[in-house]
Amino acid sequence: MHDRRILGIAGGLALALLVAPGCVTNKKFKTNVEQTDARIASVESAVEQNQQQIDGVKRDTGRRIDGVEQSANQANSIGNRALTEAEKAARGKLLWSVTLSDEKVKFPFGKAELSSDATAMLDDLVQKIKNYGKALYIEVEGHTDDVGEEKYNLALSEQRAMAVRDYMNQNGGIPLHAMSTIALGESKPVADNHEKDGRAQNRRVVIRVLE
Repeated sequence: MHDRRILGIAGGLALALLVAPGCVTNKKFKTNVEQTDARIASVESAVEQNQQQIDGVKRDTGRRIDGVEQSANQANSIGNRALTEAEKAARGKLLWSVTLSDEKVKFPFGKAELSSDATAMLDDLVQKIKNYGKALYIEVEGHTDDVGEEKYNLALSEQRAMAVRDYMNQNGGIPLHAMSTIALGESKPVADNHEKDGRAQNRRVVIRVLE
């Protein structure tokens, strides 16, 4: 009987020793999990705060960029107006302005050749310039309608302006240094490009004679 009690006590102690470490380990594991969850929650909160700060910086930066762009556009508009006034003052007095447009003077499609009607108008203008008796300055602007690519139209407007300049130089004796060509392509229409007559008016070369 005594031996059985001893064995029972020993068994109980052994069982207690076996169970006790397991219980401690579970408690530690649970504690570690809770601590880890707390750390994750803290990190997530910090990340969320950082994201909110980043979003705020983005919004503030966007507003500042919009403000800078608006200021730049206003400055550019003011600068353009000032430049226009300066150009007017520098150009001097406008004596004559002659427009060779497709409604009056036919340019071959996609080409810069001058028709007989165009050369007749230029001959008259050259004679007026020579009869004036003073050194004058001539601006030759080339324009197109908006049919075709913008880059192509810009090059075509330059070719037509140069054709007029070269004719006035070679056939009229106007020195090249007294003339300048300006290519504007389709950028400055004077009529609606959706209408046939409007496109005809936009295909033009404008010659301005300045004192």
